[in-house]
Amino acid sequence: MKEILIGNKVRLARVAKDLTQEQLAIKVGVTRQTIGLIEAGKYNPSIKLCLLIAKFTDTTLNDLFWMDGEEDE
Repeated sequence: MKEILIGNKVRLARVAKDLTQEQLAIKVGVTRQTIGLIEAGKYNPSIKLCLLIAKFTDTTLNDLFWMDGEEDE
C-alpha cells in the first residue's frame, strides 16, 4: 500500500490573516505547539479542529488540506 501524504497551507492562511500561531491557537482552543505541529505536517488534526482553523482563517478545508498519493486497490 502506497503511503498517503496530507499537505496543508495552514501557515499561509494564518499569515494571510495576520495571526500568530498563539493567536490562532487561542481562537481554536489548542496550544501554540499544536498549531506548529500541524503547520509542519507532524500532527493530524481532528475534523473539528480543521473546520475551526478554516473558519478563523476564512478559508475552506479544500484550501487548507489535500492528499498526495493514492491507496493501491
